Amino acid sequence: MHRTTALAVTLLLAIPAVQAQQASEMTFFVTSTNPGQGANLGGLAGADAQCRSLALAVGAGNHTWRAYLSTSATSGSPAVNARDRIGRGPWRNARGEVVAQDLASLHSDANRLTKQTALTERGEIVNGRGDNPNNHDVLTGSQPDGTAFAGDQDRTCSNWTLGGAEGSAIVGHHDRMGLQDDAPARSWNSSHATRGCNLAGLRTTGGAGLFYCFAAD
Repeated sequence: MHRTTALAVTLLLAIPAVQAQQASEMTFFVTSTNPGQGANLGGLAGADAQCRSLALAVGAGNHTWRAYLSTSATSGSPAVNARDRIGRGPWRNARGEVVAQDLASLHSDANRLTKQTALTERGEIVNGRGDNPNNHDVLTGSQPDGTAFAGDQDRTCSNWTLGGAEGSAIVGHHDRMGLQDDAPARSWNSSHATRGCNLAGLRTTGGAGLFYCFAAD
């Protein structure tokens, strides 16, 4: 075999190994797709399963994956804070870039979450403001510090079990952009409420029912 050809073959064979190593090191991503029922994710368990399934598909199943979602208190269970579900960090995207060192930096201006770093499990950039379609709304149900909301107002599409026109959930902007240059518009986890819980309603404010996944181990 010609030396140049042999070198090319060697490099091509090395690419999957490099990609697999990057995937195994990934500890954060934005879901590339919604399970299909809008904000009805099957509760936290269903959302976690979606994170795990997507991670497994790209060779990153060696982690305990958790969805960054809060839930409200009910008569039978206390509220759940998104920040309490995701471990301690640091968290790296599919390119190996650190998006946050720990919980404190993640929930401060020190995090490095932007449109260019909040990648899917496949290492792809998610459409943001100015793109068609705009998918920068990411489901969280959370306050800026990563905690659940108190009170009776639904901010989680009934704890991620509603997928119809009724209900609402809080979203963040993965691209840190909005109609105004203010704190909510720049928030990655707590920007505004949706108009309904189905995919059609989520799209009206710029979303596709995506959410954040973090490795908790």
